[in-house]
This record gives sequence, C-alpha cells and structure tokens, in this order.
Amino acid sequence: MNERRFQLTFGLLILAQAAHSIEEYVGRLWETFPPARALTGLVSPDREFGFLVINVGLVTFGVWCFLWPVSRRWRAATGIATGWGIIELINGVGHPLWSLRQGGYTPGVVTASILLVLSLVLLAQLRR
Repeated sequence: MNERRFQLTFGLLILAQAAHSIEEYVGRLWETFPPARALTGLVSPDREFGFLVINVGLVTFGVWCFLWPVSRRWRAATGIATGWGIIELINGVGHPLWSLRQGGYTPGVVTASILLVLSLVLLAQLRR
C-alpha cells in the first residue's frame, strides 16, 4: 500500500464528511430522516443542537484519527480506516437510495457521492 496516498485519501474522506455534515445541517436532516431524528433526540431535546453535537464530535474524531493513528502509522490505523471506509460506504449508498425512495433531493445526497467514491478508493487501497 502506498502510505502517502492512503493518508491523503483518508484525509479527503474526513474533509468530505465535514462537507456532508454541513449539507445535512443546512438541509435540516434531523427533521426529515427518522433515524437522525431519533439519534439527535437521545443527545438533546433540541434536535438541531443534538445534530450539531453528534456531527462536530464525528468530524473531530475523524480529524483525530487522521492526525494520530493514520498519519503516525499506528498499528490500529488499518482497522480505524477500514471502519471509516465501511461507514462512509454505507453513507454513500444510503443517501441516494433514500433520495430515490423520496422521489427527490434529501439532505446529504450531493456530498454522499463524494463519500462513496472516496470510501471505495480507501477500501481498495487497504486491500493492497
């Protein structure tokens, strides 16, 4: 595996997740997607605030994963990156399927395509 390309792909995946979270926030995902509504409600009765807490935490964790385990080549980096790749692959497939079911745009579908491509590239790099 080319370590620099792997690190770059992982970093781009985290940046794409940040953009994805912003798109979902602007589209008020917690109001239209029942699982997001339920999850944000576990964090706070103010679902918008719950959404922010969850997504800021997710992106912060992603940045931490990039800066420490991935960039410093920890043994756990492969497992962490695989986990991120699988989660973002699900995200990248799930959003378009939801949009098809709804018959139009749903919050997050535009950036989901970026997550899909980057997760597939990352998972392919990890297989090498």
